[in-house]
Amino acid sequence: MKPKAVLFDAYGTLFDVYSVGLLAEQLFPGSGERLALLWRDKQIEYTRLVTLSAGDGARYRPFWELTRAALHFAAERLGQALDARAEAQLMNQYRHLSSFPENREVLEELGRRGVRAGVLSNGDPDMLAVAVRSAGLAALLDPLLSVQAVRRYKTDPAAYALGPAALGLPARDILFVSSNGWDAVGATWFGYTTLWLNRSGMPPERLGTEPTHSGRSLRDVLAFFP
Repeated sequence: MKPKAVLFDAYGTLFDVYSVGLLAEQLFPGSGERLALLWRDKQIEYTRLVTLSAGDGARYRPFWELTRAALHFAAERLGQALDARAEAQLMNQYRHLSSFPENREVLEELGRRGVRAGVLSNGDPDMLAVAVRSAGLAALLDPLLSVQAVRRYKTDPAAYALGPAALGLPARDILFVSSNGWDAVGATWFGYTTLWLNRSGMPPERLGTEPTHSGRSLRDVLAFFP
């Protein structure tokens, strides 16, 4: 069955979450890459913690707040003094993450082929709007779906359910694209047709489930919509 629309994860898939490492290296010489990696890991850990600790969303905190909290943890863990200026610089950089170079080409081609392409992300609505606009992709992505609407982060089923509800399609008719292995597995469990963009050649998650498809570039999306 060929998918009829596509939803992209944002952070890691359309936007390079580790691009903050360049600025982090300028601020903390010798620790930039480690800070970027730990920052991202702790950010995702916090999304899981607040979602799993209260199924009704009572412990939900906006993604921007969790991102800031994770930055503070990462800096302290690495023994780096994070003053107000450095924090503001890094958080602003996260708001304007680098877009992967093939994004525009692929999204424009999907538009020419009449394929609806949107985003389903852990990011807050304002974060997504700024990132998409900063990358010059605002006219190419609709809808921009944020889990804030359900106050549960991926991989909670309520988060993934936003896609079928917005597009008016069953999950199996939507191609869900993520570079995060855990996200691709979660979306597969939910029922999406999935494409894991394994850009860095990571091994698959060892949970007895693999994404429907795997690729290495966003250009692989085009094969689903001839």
